[in-house]
Amino acid sequence: MGTQAAQGFPLLLFLPLLQPRGASAGSLHSPVVSECFQVNGADYRGHQNRTGPRGAGRPCLFWDQTQQHSYSSASDPQGRWGLGAHNFCRNPDGDVQPWCYVAETEEGIYWRYCDIPTCHMPGYLGCFVDSGAPPALSGPSGTSTKLTVQVCLRFCRMKGYQLAGVEAGYACFCGSESDLARGRLAPATDCDQICFGHPGQLCGGDGRLGVYEVSVGSCQGNWTAPQGVIYSPDFPDEYGPDRNCSWALGPPGAALELTFRLFELADSRDRLELRDAASGSLLRAFDGARPPPPGPLRLGTAALLLTFRSDARGHAQGFALTYRGLPDAAEDPGPPEGSAQTPAAPLDGANVSCSPRPGAPQAAMGARVFSTVMAVSVLLLLLLGLLRPLRRRSCLPAPGKGPPALGPSRGPRRSWAVWYRRPRGVALPCPPGDLQAEGPAAGYRPLSASSQSSLRSLISAL
Repeated sequence: MGTQAAQGFPLLLFLPLLQPRGASAGSLHSPVVSECFQVNGADYRGHQNRTGPRGAGRPCLFWDQTQQHSYSSASDPQGRWGLGAHNFCRNPDGDVQPWCYVAETEEGIYWRYCDIPTCHMPGYLGCFVDSGAPPALSGPSGTSTKLTVQVCLRFCRMKGYQLAGVEAGYACFCGSESDLARGRLAPATDCDQICFGHPGQLCGGDGRLGVYEVSVGSCQGNWTAPQGVIYSPDFPDEYGPDRNCSWALGPPGAALELTFRLFELADSRDRLELRDAASGSLLRAFDGARPPPPGPLRLGTAALLLTFRSDARGHAQGFALTYRGLPDAAEDPGPPEGSAQTPAAPLDGANVSCSPRPGAPQAAMGARVFSTVMAVSVLLLLLLGLLRPLRRRSCLPAPGKGPPALGPSRGPRRSWAVWYRRPRGVALPCPPGDLQAEGPAAGYRPLSASSQSSLRSLISAL
C-alpha cells in the first residue's frame, strides 16, 4: 500500500459533491460493453459458467443440482436471483461479486467467486498494482474506518481530481488520467478486500487499487459524450434524504434513447423527471410507485435535463440508466402523467375483435376458470414470499452459502455473530435478544477470542 495512506482523511462522510477539475462528468472514457450495473454484480444475467474468464477456472455446478446448499433453483422459483436449470455465475445472496458452487475440494471449498471481465459497472476502470513508490495515484490520500466506494469518490471529487482509488478496505487515493498511463493492471480477483464501511462492496486489495471515475454517483453533471451512464446520487451507496440533483444531457444527434438498467426508489415522493432542456416542458416522470417501462425509451429532443428529488425519508438503491444520441428525432408516444403503462400493440396472433363468435360462452367460461386458478396461484406465491424472509431472518447481511453449522457467540450485553471468509474478518452486531441469528456456513471458521475482541473494537469505532 502507498506510503501516503496515513495522511489525514477528515470527515469524509460530509464532503460536498463537486465537479471534477478540468473535465465535465462522464467525459473521460466511453463506456465499454457491460453486463453489470451494480457494484457487486447482483444484476449479472450473463452466461459465464466457470470461475475464470474465457474457459479458465473451475466449472460451476448447475443450480438445479445444489439442493444440499442454501441456494438452488428450488429456492428461487420466481427467478428473482436468476437461478434455474443452468450453471451460470450469479449473486443470489448479495455477496461482493457473482459466484457459483463447485465440486468440493479436499480442503472443504465448495464455492468460488467468478472473475467476469464484462461484469464491472461502468465507471470502474479496473484493479491496478500499487507498489507505493511512487503510488499508483499521485494525488491526495487518506484512510477511513467507514470507507465505501462512494466515500472515496466524494473525497476525490471535492479535491478536484478525475479518478479515485480504494485500497485494502480502508484507504483512498486520488489521481488523474496521467497516472493510469503508467499504471499496471492486476487480475480483477486481486481487488478482493471488503470495504470497512460496507460489507457488500470491495475496496481494492493488499497493494491493489480499485480505480473509479469520480463522476459515478455525482449529484450534478454535464454529459456530452455520444453515449454514457448516469447513476443516482451516492451510487453505489444508497441515496440519502433531501437530495436535489440534476444532470444535463447533450450528446450529438437529434434525439435521445434512455434505458433504465436499475430503478429502485423508496416511495412515490422520491421522483425522477425528464424535461426538454430548451423549453423546460415535462416529458416523463417516474417515482417509487411508477417505475419506467422496460426496454429503451426514445425521446425526440437533442438536449435533456434530468432532475431527481428525494424527501426527508428517502433511502434506497436508486437508479442507473444508459443513454445514447440518435440521428432520428422519432419519439416513443408516452402515456399521460399518472396513467398506467399499457402495451402499444396486441401480441402476434391475438384476436382483438369485439364481435360475437361461435363458442363465445364456452370461451368466456374457460377464461373465468383460468382467471380463478391464476388468482389462487398468485396468492399462494405471495404467501410463500412473505413466509420466506420470516424463515430466513438473520442479523447477518446475507445467509451463508451452505447449511448452518455453528450458532453465534454471545456476550453479556449484546449478541455477536462473528465469522470470516477470505480475505479478512467481518463482525456484525445482532439486535439484543435476537435468538434467531443464522449460523455461519460450513465453509466459514470462527475467529479466535483475540480477533473477536479487536473486531468488536473496530465496529464500535464505526
